[in-house]
Amino acid sequence: MTSATFSAASPRYSGVAIALHWVLALALAAIFGVGLYMADLPFSPLRLKLYNWHKWAGVVILALSALRLLWRLTHRPPALPHAVEAAMPGWQVAAHHATHGLLYALFFAVPLIGWAYSSAAGFSIVLFGVLPLPDFVGADKALAALIKPWHELSAFALAGLAALHVAAALKHQLLDRDGLVLRMLPGSR
Repeated sequence: MTSATFSAASPRYSGVAIALHWVLALALAAIFGVGLYMADLPFSPLRLKLYNWHKWAGVVILALSALRLLWRLTHRPPALPHAVEAAMPGWQVAAHHATHGLLYALFFAVPLIGWAYSSAAGFSIVLFGVLPLPDFVGADKALAALIKPWHELSAFALAGLAALHVAAALKHQLLDRDGLVLRMLPGSR
C-alpha cells in the first residue's frame, strides 16, 4: 500500500486532535528539556525562575491533557486501517494500544506527582505568578523526599514512551511506507 493510496482512502484525525497532539508533544519535549537542565543548576535566581516556569508548564500540560482526553472521549479517533493492522504482528497491535494508554496515564501522572512533590516540599504553585493553586498535601520534607524520585521516574517513563511512539511512527513512514503518519500530520491530505 502506498502513502498516496492510504491517505486517499483512510480517515484522518480531526484538526482539533491533530493540534492537541502536536502542541502537547512540543510542550512535553520542552518541559522535559528544561527539567533536565534545571535539575543540576546551583541555587540561583535562574534556577528559581526555571523551577517556576517548569511548574507553570506542568499545570498547562495537565490542562491540555484533560482537554485532549475529553476530546478523545467525545470524538472517536479513526481506527487503524484494516490493511495496516493486518500487516502488523499481534504484539505490535498490542504495543500500539498499550503505548497510547500508558501515554495518556502519564500525561496526568507526571504533572500531578510533580504538583504533590512541590506541595510536600513547601513550595506552593502560583500559576504565572498570580493565581495560587491549592497544595495537594501539607509541607512535609520526608514525604517530598519520597515523592521526588517518582516524579523523575514517571517523567523518564513518559519520555521513553514518547520516543517509542516516534520510533513506531518513523517505522511506519520509512520502512513500512504505509502512510499511517499522514493521519496525524497538519495540512496533509
